[in-house]
Amino acid sequence: MRRRLSKSNGERPRVTPASWLAERVELGPLVAFAAKKTVPIHRHTWIYLLGGAAMFLFALQVATGALLMLYYHPTEAGAFQSVERIMTEVPFGWLVRSMHVWGADLFVGIVVLHFLTTLLSAAYRKPREMTWMAGVLLLFTALAFGFSGYLLPWNERSYFATLVGTQIPGTIPVVGETIVHLLRGGDQVTGDTITRFFAAHVMFLPIALGAALLVHLALIQGQGMSLPLGMTERDARDHQPFFTEFGLTDAGVWLVLFGLVVTLAVFLPASLGTRADPLQPAPEGIKPEWYFLFMFQMLKLIPAKVLGLEGNMLGVMFFGLVALFLFTLPLLDRAAARERRSRLLTTLLLALIAAAAALQVWALMTPGVEHAETETAAEATRTARSAVSLALLWAVILFLAVYLQKLRRENARVRRLQAERP
Repeated sequence: MRRRLSKSNGERPRVTPASWLAERVELGPLVAFAAKKTVPIHRHTWIYLLGGAAMFLFALQVATGALLMLYYHPTEAGAFQSVERIMTEVPFGWLVRSMHVWGADLFVGIVVLHFLTTLLSAAYRKPREMTWMAGVLLLFTALAFGFSGYLLPWNERSYFATLVGTQIPGTIPVVGETIVHLLRGGDQVTGDTITRFFAAHVMFLPIALGAALLVHLALIQGQGMSLPLGMTERDARDHQPFFTEFGLTDAGVWLVLFGLVVTLAVFLPASLGTRADPLQPAPEGIKPEWYFLFMFQMLKLIPAKVLGLEGNMLGVMFFGLVALFLFTLPLLDRAAARERRSRLLTTLLLALIAAAAALQVWALMTPGVEHAETETAAEATRTARSAVSLALLWAVILFLAVYLQKLRRENARVRRLQAERP
C-alpha cells in the first residue's frame, strides 16, 4: 500500500546499488551459471584446489610485480642499482620483492603439482583433450616466466645462469644461432638482453598466459570437473556447489598461501648478491632456478660427443620430444578414452617422472655458489618487528579460514535439508 501511494504521489522508488546494477546488467545467466557449477566430492577432491591456488599466486605475482615496475630500470646500468634501491630505500620494497621471489617459486611449484595430478589421474581423456593442451601451454609459460625474470636483477648468479641457458639452444641445427640471437638481442648477454627479457616478462608472456588461461577456463566451465581415471559418477559421494561451498575452501587456501608467502619473505628475504661483471669468469657451482635443475643436471651428464653429434644438441632434442609427447598425450593414449590405463604409456610416464626426480635430487645435493651475506643489525631489528605483525596477520588469517569453513558447512547443511524436502 505504501509503495502504491508513493507512486501515486509521483515519488521515485528507492534506488539501491543492486537495483541500479540489475537494470543495466543482465545477471540472470550469471546467477544460473553460479547455481549450476558444482564440484564432485570424493577422496581426491583436494586436487581441484590446485588450479585456483595457481591462479591466486599468479594474481599475487601481478600485484607485486606491478609495484616493482614503479622503481625498476631495465637497463644494464640501472638494473642492479634499481633493485638494490628497492631492497634498501623504498619503504617495504624488500618485502614486496621477497614476496615476488617466493611467490614465483610457489607458483611454479603449484603449477607443476597441478600438472602431475592431472597427468596421473588421466584427466586429459576424451572430451578434455584441448583442456589438457591449454594446460600444458600454461605450464611452459609459467617456466618461461621464471626464466625471463631470473635475469632482471642483473646479479652474478642470474647473469651466468642466463648466459648458459641462452647458449643451449645454439646447438640446434640450422635455427640454433637465430634463436640465441633472438633471445639475447645480440651475440652476448648485454643490456639488450635485459630489455628483451623484461618486455617478455611483463608483456608478451602475460598475454600468452592470459590467452591460454582463458581457453583453459572456458573449456573447464563447459565440460565440468573431471573424475580420476576409473572413477564414475556413482563413486562420487555428492556434488557441492562451487561458489557457496567449494569456493569458500578455495578462499581459505588462498589466505593460507598469502600468509605463507609473507612469512617466507620476512624470515627468508630474497638476496641480491653481487652485480654482474661480464669480464669476470663464471664462479664455480652456478645453477639455474630449482625448476630447471633436472634439465641442467641431465645436460651435464651427456658427453660432449655422442656418435659424432653434439651432446647438448641431443639433450635439447630429447627435451623437445618430451614436450611434444606431453602436449599430444591425449591423442596417443587411446586407452584412457575407454577408462583404462595403457601399460606402455603409464610405464613411460612413471619412468620420466622418476628420472626427473632423481636428477632433481642429484642437482640439489651438488654444492652450489655460497653466499657470504650476513644479516645486519637493522635487518635483524626489522625481522623482529615484522614477527609481531606476522603473528597478527596469521591470527586474522586463521580466524577468517575457520569462519569460511563454518560457513561452508552451514551452506552444505542447508543444501542437504532442502534436498530432503518432499
